[in-house]
Amino acid sequence: MTPPTSKTRAPAASALADETSVTAFLSEHPDFFDSREALLATLRLPHHRGDGGTVSLVERQLDVLRERSREHELRLKTLIDNGHANDALAEKIHRLAVRLIAVDSVQGRIKSVELSLRDDFNAAEFVILLTGAVPGLASIDTRSIRFVDVDHAELKSFDSLFDSGKPRCGRIRDSQRDFLFPSNPTAVGSAALVPLGARGSIGLLAIASADVDHFNPTMSTEFLARIGELISAALHRSALVNA
Repeated sequence: MTPPTSKTRAPAASALADETSVTAFLSEHPDFFDSREALLATLRLPHHRGDGGTVSLVERQLDVLRERSREHELRLKTLIDNGHANDALAEKIHRLAVRLIAVDSVQGRIKSVELSLRDDFNAAEFVILLTGAVPGLASIDTRSIRFVDVDHAELKSFDSLFDSGKPRCGRIRDSQRDFLFPSNPTAVGSAALVPLGARGSIGLLAIASADVDHFNPTMSTEFLARIGELISAALHRSALVNA
């Protein structure tokens, strides 16, 4: 095959230059067609639906504007929906804070946390894992509180979580799942892990969902951090009061 010569390449380069010039001209003179309605009416473009038909330039512009309008409406709806969801979460967190303030005993605070997680946040499976003794908790009859030694071997797998000091969402290791939820490990598809105290100095809150996508790594964890701060403050206050 004979390689293209400069003569065969010239028409393509010339067409590209002409296209660039026309684009630049129309960009600089958006009112060009205002006084050339007859020319505007003769311009035809392939239909964007690909059915082989053609439409006028004005019709194509209207289609583009309609599509942009739909995109803006969808973005606005998403923003509004997210705003409503955030408002609902803020209200639930506020309700938890009020409940914690209203009770004086550590038992009452734990019950308030359990009630909030189950009723407001629909957490069917959760556990508060504590690495230190909290006065008044030993006598509480609840499955949601577990005490483990700070040097427990299984806690090593959470070192990166504690070092970050931030909640983490997603699927967890089988060993972590079995350690956190030994009574029902098969019901854990995904989980939210929330350090309690500075770098997990108190322990952690673990919330499980059977849905593998319910807690995913891309979701915002701000509201989980708020819950962790409230629980940590409530436990710290109890330790001070009962010290």
